[in-house]
Amino acid sequence: MRIKKLLLVILIVSLGLTGLSACGTSRTDSWAGCSLDSYYFDTVCRITIYGLDDSLVGDGMTEEEFSEASNAIIRDAFDKLADYEKLLSRTVEGSDVDRINRSHGEPVQVDPETVAVLIKGLEFGDTSAGAFDMTIGGVSSLWNFHALDEEMAEASLPDEDELNEALKHVDYAKVEVNFAENTVKLLDPDAVLDLGGIAKGYIADRITEYLADQGVTDAIVNLGGNIEALGGKPDNHLKPQGDKEGGTVRLGINDPRDDSGKLLKTFDTRDVTVVTSGTYERFIEVDGVRYHHILDPTTGYPVDNGLVQVTVVAGKGHSVDCDGLSTVCLALGEAEGRMLIDELSELGTYGPLWAIFVTEDGEVTEAGDPSIVG
Repeated sequence: MRIKKLLLVILIVSLGLTGLSACGTSRTDSWAGCSLDSYYFDTVCRITIYGLDDSLVGDGMTEEEFSEASNAIIRDAFDKLADYEKLLSRTVEGSDVDRINRSHGEPVQVDPETVAVLIKGLEFGDTSAGAFDMTIGGVSSLWNFHALDEEMAEASLPDEDELNEALKHVDYAKVEVNFAENTVKLLDPDAVLDLGGIAKGYIADRITEYLADQGVTDAIVNLGGNIEALGGKPDNHLKPQGDKEGGTVRLGINDPRDDSGKLLKTFDTRDVTVVTSGTYERFIEVDGVRYHHILDPTTGYPVDNGLVQVTVVAGKGHSVDCDGLSTVCLALGEAEGRMLIDELSELGTYGPLWAIFVTEDGEVTEAGDPSIVG
């Protein structure tokens, strides 16, 4: 059977994003900002800048000057993405995660940011009672979800004995983090870390912070579907900065039940992050059966609870939380997932939260606080 990989589909609507590098107005004469694309973490990453602080814009800045200033900031942000990939990717030789996995249980000195991501992994392990487990790497490596060659040999399921052996070493509680010394130790030397469920969210938060520090007032960071909005979208970047306060971006969530690109929901908002997890993102088909990439840490097989998509929305700065929670909810199922979002939103653990659930039967339900999008 063919092996397929579908990119996570959260569309940004009416932003005029075309080509690998763009700056200017869209066909509707709406300010489309300046965009650049690059490729990290096995996905296309796009950063779009709509507005710069007065100290950068100055009086009478031309569109060309705005483009030059914006593109320089974006390229520096891409350099940071490359640095994060060298820290957090399981498949990059010499990364912090790779060194931990090859350490045979010995303590490994890592970057403080790696420690921060691991702490989030432990947190979501606890929040989900183990349904989210960042030591799933040994199991996920037995599934060829990342294959892109449509012409390769017929896909097959993992060897049962190998799968059962890998399952013995899935236990996030056996990741020991020393805050004082920034060291990480795997209490089970055969455990394999995989931070794919939270790394992009963490990085989106850090890149958004970086843009703000550089004087960017309005932007979109899109890391393969992990969306974070800094500010909104002004009608015209040459207007005084005070005119931007009410500017919004229109975000849309794809409908997984429709192949035509139909949108499930759209909303005009600012300063939010949106992350979707779906069973259609990466999968293989074997003997007519589809096996998706969200794995149950207790069985090693894809979770099977009737959900096909979960989208979580929170305030800017919480992309890592939306990333983890979207996966957690997809693993837990609709009923438990909705209860968790309602509880966390009420407690304010991650600020206001809103989640949209889509089932195999086409039912769409919500949880949390929709006022987060205005």
